[in-house]
Amino acid sequence: MLKILSILPTPVTTRLIQGIGLVRNPFTLGVRVIVEDEGNRVLLVRHSYVAGWYLPGGGVDKGETMEEAACREVLEEAGVVSATRPQLLNIFLNEEATGRDHVGLYHMSEWREADSFLQPNAEIEEAAFFALEALPEGLTRSTARRLDEFRSGRPPDGGRW
Repeated sequence: MLKILSILPTPVTTRLIQGIGLVRNPFTLGVRVIVEDEGNRVLLVRHSYVAGWYLPGGGVDKGETMEEAACREVLEEAGVVSATRPQLLNIFLNEEATGRDHVGLYHMSEWREADSFLQPNAEIEEAAFFALEALPEGLTRSTARRLDEFRSGRPPDGGRW
C-alpha cells in the first residue's frame, strides 16, 4: 500500500490517508517524539508519502497506550529502542490535518540502537540527527515550532499543533 501511495502526487496521498482515517475513526490520536542523542541533536525523518522533515511518530493503535505508540514508532521509523519511559511534554490538537487529530508529544533522551538504526524502509526514506542550530530545509512548520519551544525551554504556545 505504501508503494502505491508513494507514486501518487503528495496532495492526493495526504487526502487519501486523511479520508481513510476519518472513515475508520472520526477522531484520531497520534504521537511525535523528540529523540535526542548524546550531542543534543534531534532525530528527524522524511516519509516516502509526504514531503518534509518530521519528528518520528504516528498513530496510536487499538489497545496501545500513547507511550507504547511513541516507543513503537521510533523503533519502526528509525531503529531506536527506548531505554527508559519517554516523557510526555504535551497533547495538542492538530487542526492542519482534520481538526480532529490529537498528538501527544514525547521526549526520549535515553535509548539504544536497534539493528535497523537509521535505515530506510518502505515508509521512511531518510532518518538522521540534526543539531538544533542546523535543522534541514523542508522542516515542517509544526516540527519547527515544537523544536523551537523545546530548545528554548519555554512551554508550548497553546494546545494547537
